[in-house]
Amino acid sequence: MSKIMSMRGFLTSSLGAPSTTASSIGVSATAVSAIGVACAAVLALPLLSLPAVAAPAAHAAPARPSEAGVPGSTRSLPLVPLSRERVLGAAPVQGLYRPSGEHFSLVGVVWNDPGTELHGRVQVRTRSARTGEWSGWQDVETHNADHGADPGTAERRARRLRGATAPLWVGGSEGVDVRVRGVDGGARGGRSGGRGARGSRTDGGRARDSGIGDGGARDSRTVGGGEHGGRTVEAGRPHPPLPSGLRLELVDPGDEAPPEGASAGAPRTWPLTGAARAASAANTDLAGFGALEIPALDKRATERELARLAGPVRSKPYIGPRPRIVTRRGWDADESLREGGFVYAKKVKVAFVHHTASGNTYTCAQAPSVVRSIYRYHVASMGWGDIGYNFLVDKCGTIYEGRAGGVAKAVLGAHTLGFNNNSMGIAVIGSYGATKPPAAAVTAVARLTAWKLGLFGADPRGKTYLTSGGGNLYPKGKNVRLNVISGHRDGFATECPGKRLYARLGTARSGAARYQGR
Repeated sequence: MSKIMSMRGFLTSSLGAPSTTASSIGVSATAVSAIGVACAAVLALPLLSLPAVAAPAAHAAPARPSEAGVPGSTRSLPLVPLSRERVLGAAPVQGLYRPSGEHFSLVGVVWNDPGTELHGRVQVRTRSARTGEWSGWQDVETHNADHGADPGTAERRARRLRGATAPLWVGGSEGVDVRVRGVDGGARGGRSGGRGARGSRTDGGRARDSGIGDGGARDSRTVGGGEHGGRTVEAGRPHPPLPSGLRLELVDPGDEAPPEGASAGAPRTWPLTGAARAASAANTDLAGFGALEIPALDKRATERELARLAGPVRSKPYIGPRPRIVTRRGWDADESLREGGFVYAKKVKVAFVHHTASGNTYTCAQAPSVVRSIYRYHVASMGWGDIGYNFLVDKCGTIYEGRAGGVAKAVLGAHTLGFNNNSMGIAVIGSYGATKPPAAAVTAVARLTAWKLGLFGADPRGKTYLTSGGGNLYPKGKNVRLNVISGHRDGFATECPGKRLYARLGTARSGAARYQGR
């Protein structure tokens, strides 16, 4: 737009020239084949009741070390077959039972091949570290392939990438029981088989709403009896195998025993070393070096800041007041986990809104722990270069810096497969398929987009074009017309951000335009 100088000039004049552009890493390379859909839909079949089997401790991967002084760890445990005998047409089942010996707050299941779908149902129950009581069985969203780096990018080509379920926040726990049961996946696209899958759990959150329907159940009968003695035989064609390498990931955010006088999940100050210093320096134009947060500004102060960063603006700048943003340092990001350096696009044309599908039972004080846990799950468990989202918003409307590189810059994320270039991803923490998103969260999305899109001259109520890098909804190279504020499902065939949050995007668009003064 003519109202604000081009983003290229904006970045190079004051925010620092990008070290790598999206085009230089091949965003428009070979398209991936169609993969499974839905952020929040799995086939709801009866869970096979089987004897609890503990995985050999010798096979457990050690907890990954953290940067000195930064709390948290990730532990990876292989799942084992649970079927006691082979039955023609029976669904394959793998699982793990560990009643104690671990401490975690977030769980998930991962496997070797990120291009392979898990055709099945994943359920977990956990034992509370506080009360010692077991929770009921909870469904874990099995499809998470609609997130990730674009095809052809260096991050997408990383050998350590894995397929994964969505993360599930379960709160402080020390025992876990997980079952992965295969179902017929013939009706869905994507490749079957694969090199392996593994389960994952992350400490830092509580159980989420499953929002799972019963529409995918097939005719079945139970053979045998007793609490753990039965097995289910499915009618119809044989079941596809489960992905290979299934593992349970256990993530501990390391905040169950906060310093005296501090609340659980509260930001703490850790030494700025290595990558932490670089990540903090990326925001020095907006806040003091090493700041725990970037403070809010009113509209006039924001316009003055824009003039300082971008130079004189020829006409009235349509930009919303800068909201308060908790920095990576503020939520205790362990910068030693992520890949070094930053990757930038040319501009931000579209904001994609997501939900994390990790549950709604966390408290606002726990939100930093949830963010740390999702970060660890994305990087240590799934093999991404950094957390996929550019920003996260909790149920109380607090905004958190996501992927490192500077909140005012066009940081290339891994949030909407095929459309990460020239866009940003905002994830509302929780599951919003059946649950109405809090008004505070919707307002925060409006305030954030009014400011960030305003930096790049974008109208929140408008439409624009992005070129697909390849996905299951649009082929590589297709020029797609999108709302400037879109839902994840607009760029990929998925249920994300949940129908209840998706229904509120109109409110976010009108609110953002109002904050911009349009």
